[in-house]
Amino acid sequence: MAAGSVNPFNLSDSEEETERRPDGADIERSPGDGPQGQTTNPFSPQADSEPAVLLLSSSRTSPSVEGISVATAAVAAVGGNAETRVPVDVIAAQLLRDQYILTALELHTELLEAGRELPRLRDYFSNPGNFERQSGTPPACKEQGLGPGGALTAQVQDRKRRKNDAVHVLDRAGSISTLDSLDFARYSDDGNRESDERVAECEVPSQERKNFKSSPEIQEPIRPLEKRALNFLVNEYLLKNEYKLSSITFSDENDDQDYELWDDVGLNIPKPPDLLQLYRNCGNSLPSPRETVDVAVGVEAGELGGNCISQQPLQKPETIQQAEVVEELEYQISLLNNEKQSLAEQIKKLQSEIQELKRNVSTPLAAGTETGQSQADSAEDRASLDNGQYLDIRGVTEAEEVKNSSTARASAPPAPSTPHHATLKPPDSKGPVQFDQPNRKLSPAFHQALLSFCRMSADSRLGSEVSRIADSEESVMLMLGRCLPHIVPNVLLAKREELIPLILCTACLHPEPKERDQLLHILFNLIKRPDDEQRQMILTGCVAFARHVGPTRVEAELLPQCWEQINHKYPERRLLVAESCGALAPYLPKEIRSSLVLSMLQQMLAEDKADMVREAVVKSLGIIMAYIDDPDKYSQGFEMMLLSLGDPSERVVNATHQVFIPAFAAWTTELGNLQSQLIPSLLSRIEKLLKQGEHGLDEHKLHMFLSALQSLIPPLFAVVLQNAPFTSRAKLQGEAPTIEVTRFPRPASPLQDVATIVGSREQLALLLQLYDHQLLHEGTTGWDSLLWVVNQLLPQLIEIVGRINVTSSTCVHEFSRFFWRLCRTFGKIFTNTKVKPQFQEILRLSEENVDATAGNGILTKATVPIYATGVLTCYNQEEDRKLLVGFLEDVMTTLSLSHAPLDSLKASFVELGANPAYHELLLTVLWYGVVHTSALVRCTSARMFELILRGMSEALIDKRVAPALITLCSGPEFSVRISTIPAFGTIMETVTQKELLERVKMQLASFLEDPQYQDQHSLHMEIIKTFGRVGPNAEPRFRDEFVLPHLHKLALGNNMQTSENKRIDIATQLFEAYSALSCCFISEDLMVNHFLPGLRCLRADMEHFSPEHEVILSSMIKECELKVENKAVGEAQGSMSIAASLVGEDAKTKFLSKMGQLTTSGAMLANVFQRKK
Repeated sequence: MAAGSVNPFNLSDSEEETERRPDGADIERSPGDGPQGQTTNPFSPQADSEPAVLLLSSSRTSPSVEGISVATAAVAAVGGNAETRVPVDVIAAQLLRDQYILTALELHTELLEAGRELPRLRDYFSNPGNFERQSGTPPACKEQGLGPGGALTAQVQDRKRRKNDAVHVLDRAGSISTLDSLDFARYSDDGNRESDERVAECEVPSQERKNFKSSPEIQEPIRPLEKRALNFLVNEYLLKNEYKLSSITFSDENDDQDYELWDDVGLNIPKPPDLLQLYRNCGNSLPSPRETVDVAVGVEAGELGGNCISQQPLQKPETIQQAEVVEELEYQISLLNNEKQSLAEQIKKLQSEIQELKRNVSTPLAAGTETGQSQADSAEDRASLDNGQYLDIRGVTEAEEVKNSSTARASAPPAPSTPHHATLKPPDSKGPVQFDQPNRKLSPAFHQALLSFCRMSADSRLGSEVSRIADSEESVMLMLGRCLPHIVPNVLLAKREELIPLILCTACLHPEPKERDQLLHILFNLIKRPDDEQRQMILTGCVAFARHVGPTRVEAELLPQCWEQINHKYPERRLLVAESCGALAPYLPKEIRSSLVLSMLQQMLAEDKADMVREAVVKSLGIIMAYIDDPDKYSQGFEMMLLSLGDPSERVVNATHQVFIPAFAAWTTELGNLQSQLIPSLLSRIEKLLKQGEHGLDEHKLHMFLSALQSLIPPLFAVVLQNAPFTSRAKLQGEAPTIEVTRFPRPASPLQDVATIVGSREQLALLLQLYDHQLLHEGTTGWDSLLWVVNQLLPQLIEIVGRINVTSSTCVHEFSRFFWRLCRTFGKIFTNTKVKPQFQEILRLSEENVDATAGNGILTKATVPIYATGVLTCYNQEEDRKLLVGFLEDVMTTLSLSHAPLDSLKASFVELGANPAYHELLLTVLWYGVVHTSALVRCTSARMFELILRGMSEALIDKRVAPALITLCSGPEFSVRISTIPAFGTIMETVTQKELLERVKMQLASFLEDPQYQDQHSLHMEIIKTFGRVGPNAEPRFRDEFVLPHLHKLALGNNMQTSENKRIDIATQLFEAYSALSCCFISEDLMVNHFLPGLRCLRADMEHFSPEHEVILSSMIKECELKVENKAVGEAQGSMSIAASLVGEDAKTKFLSKMGQLTTSGAMLANVFQRKK
């Protein structure tokens, strides 16, 4: 064999051949084999003298006698010439010639380390051409003369080589990884395959390995040269189709190769077709060179002389190679003979079955089966004439056809024979099917040969399925089970839901559990990321499957599919699992519902990161709660309710209120735990939260528990109705009474509708009629469920309300909404007779309930705003509005005369003022205070105006608020006049009507310019504070013409203030005001004439009292001066914040550090960085 034709990657030995040997012999003679007692080092002196052993390193033991004789003769020849020392160069040449590349490489390495480099090995391994993949038949295959089994051996060797490419010891040339390793026919809908999906090829039969290699599910990692080749083809495709920008970007991201030169890829093969051509041919993979081998013709064993090898003292390498070929061919012959014998036995068995069926055919069908009999006989004759040399596949197919036709005829009832017709009755037809037979005298052989020209194929998987028509329901299911796994991968993703009915019917009716499992696996993996509609189709199919097969098979077949996908990487697949758990709940065994399914959902609720998955889990948990009857699962359900309520996602919390809590409440109602455990547990957690949060309440947890209580109000009312003394009398007779549309608050979901809980709207109407009558005329005696609400729930809630912080608007709002829903649900009679009296008993409007010194009386608690906004606003009739007005007037009067804190009254006005429907009512209350005889009440009324102006219409402000404030300013008390300043400032901030603004400006100007107010320190403080609050948001003209000039005057006047305390107070308020106004746009004239002079006056005050403030003021002044200079040269800076744009990094650092040292209020610090809205 020429050295130039060496293929170094085609191994001569095959593990598969070793596995297939009948005697299991797998002994190989390694280069170190030799007589006993000799060293195994091939480079020791002894090894150098034994080249023949090396030359026989590929010999195997074989059943062939000739092979044994060859090996024995060779060993004997070596033993006779043991004294001859073969040069190392000869060994190297023999290793290269016999393709022992790795051994040659090891020899080369050891010689290099020993300083004995061989030129032959050096030249060989330095020449990349020696490692090119040959486009023809591998030489090793030619020399070995592989037979039919040899092709498989070479294929397995090539696969093993490709599998170990990543760790191959050789630094391979670029030509090794050619495009024949790029299997463009492999494609998959899901490109994200894990590496552990590969199957070790040595662990499966060769046919399965072939299927795995062609399967789109198995993909090997891309190699560097494959990547370069694909990059070249992709770039060529982009350029040809005018995607030039994409091509440029692609080239920039892969700048390590030249896309204009194919040779730069590094593959020594011609450029392949473009991507379009490869795509069009992707379904028809061309056979690669490695799949084609040349088979050498062997010689008969008798043609070799018995002593042809032993006659020569030392055989030539060609002779030894021929001996190996003979051994290999004999081994293949033995395998083929065994296979032929087994096939012949199978043929005989089939033929005997055919004959048996023929004998069972009734006499009337004899004429119809004559042709088939002759065909079967001819096939049998041909099979008997094969003489063990070959097997005619077509004859076997015809025999099978005869068998099938005979089976069909045997199942048909007898029919009268006719001279020219044969009858066949299909299983589903009512009458026999007749076929016209020609009145000809053709021989059966000629007739069959003539029909063979009809191009039909039954020798493939699809051909065999097409050639036999299913004749029963079971056979149809078997056929679908075989075909569907091949159909699904080739259907477009957008249309795969069309396969769902077919898959489900087959999975329902297929007799084999393994096939059913495979089909259900296909169903759950049908679409990689199913959308809402596709998931609905799959769920509908799962429910239909469950209804058909029953709970046992649902548990055994469907649930495992859900469990497998619980941690799938796509949220849509996990969403399908969560939804299927709820949909299948009615069809599962009850033990599985409360154990396995509940645990699955609990795990997903706690661990899944996708909001939509957890939302579906919560809804499925609600469905599960309707089917659980194990009382021991109550605590687990309660914990899952709290977990879902505390979820960070709003959609999960909404699903909890809409589905889970109503379902859980229904179960606890059946258990009798709603009033005894569930509601008391939530109340105790609220109380514990209030105790722990004396210095800082966790408002989020409070909202969580209170919202859960609010969702339990409808089930609680349903319990009261269904356990009332009149329940037994609630039988509908005639037309049902009507229910007012506004009788109940709008439910968050149908499950929170009392009519749904009770059963029907008619039944609810009848119960409500009896409920109101019972409360009005018969009382609550013996009504335990309602007495629990009145005597335990309400007092505990009122006590909790009195302990919350009245300044927390969030808490006040939450409890207000809770009481409003409670009162609206239980009705007006219940509210007037049971709820209001308990609040009125506590809120006795007297001075005893107000602690003037500590301010901790009940009227200063949150009970006042919650009673006013949660109970008194439930109903909006005239008497209800009068009651609310009277209550607020009494509270305002009592708190004012007692000099108590006004926080509870402010909270009531803020909560009510958020609803425009109550603006008129609140103005009525405030007008009561405006005309009150006490100055304290008038001051309180003036300060309340500020709280309700935001959101009020300008018409109301103009007609009712402004006149009331002017009236208050006309009074003799300075305290009352000062109290109106914040309200005037809010009007300047929120109103756009010019006439009204002018009136307010005139009133404020009178405060600043009237001599009677010059010594009013508290008035100046209030005005400066108001300017700082409303200045950034007020109309620019008002700010420029009124606020800034008057702040300048106040700062200038403060420099001459003799009282040190007053000077410090004014300076502090001025600093806050200037800090807030520095965020606004200020024109150059105002900057020079008012803003800068005011800042300088303020800095003069701060130099004496607060050096920290003085540093900040100096920075602000410097920045303003710089802006003025820049504007002078035409470099306008826009409306940049002065305080936020200090010059230089050092100044910025100094400013921030000083700001951190200030001891002023947090509101002032917030205003420093406030921007104009």
